[in-house]
Amino acid sequence: MKSIHEVEQTLNVWGFQPQITVPLLGEVQPKVIVMTWIVLILIALFTVAATRSMKVDRPGKLQLMVEEMFLFLRGLVYENMDYKKGAGLMCLIFTLFLFLLFCNLWGLVPTMMSPTASVNTTLGMALTVFFLVQVLGFRYKGIGFLKHFIQPSVFFLPIVIIEELSKPITLSLRLYGNIFAGEVLIAVLLGLFGLTADLLGGFVASVIWLAFSIFVGFVQAFIFTMLTIAYIGAATAQDH
Repeated sequence: MKSIHEVEQTLNVWGFQPQITVPLLGEVQPKVIVMTWIVLILIALFTVAATRSMKVDRPGKLQLMVEEMFLFLRGLVYENMDYKKGAGLMCLIFTLFLFLLFCNLWGLVPTMMSPTASVNTTLGMALTVFFLVQVLGFRYKGIGFLKHFIQPSVFFLPIVIIEELSKPITLSLRLYGNIFAGEVLIAVLLGLFGLTADLLGGFVASVIWLAFSIFVGFVQAFIFTMLTIAYIGAATAQDH
């Protein structure tokens, strides 16, 4: 039986350092950065492969997959906000979902890691969504966007401020906690079964946990994207 630390050392076949110090940036995690760039390259290859030979009469399997995901997300967007506002955000929402999905699932590949298993990644994405919501709120409502801080009464101002500030925190920690817990559980399984950590870079434990991890990866990508749509929809909705 191995400890989690021993399992992590066994799986670190690429020799990544836990942290390094970079001038002006401070301490960074090389593995998270490398895995993020790999995911970005995979997304680019996937979308190019799915759209380079698009056909209306006989679409390929990848094209159908991308189209179904796009149509599903478009339906969610149009249910939560005005058509004209939502149409301009579809590329962002679709890209966000794809990035989250690939990040969540990449950790299932032996010796690899999900970028969303790092709180730095999830917090950065959540803060981006938070500031985007504020920008779109002011864009469509102007200074009137601030009225929601004092509704239904000015006495609710502290509560509303706390609620707004808690959104990026809960959004990031929910995603990080679920993905990180899945990777920790894989390490625990590898430790319990001893030699499986040395067998194909943990392939056995990854397969055991594969089905549930795929489900969790899809669900967490959907929840983050859905909450993003809901926050933007609430910020841009016209008062009646």
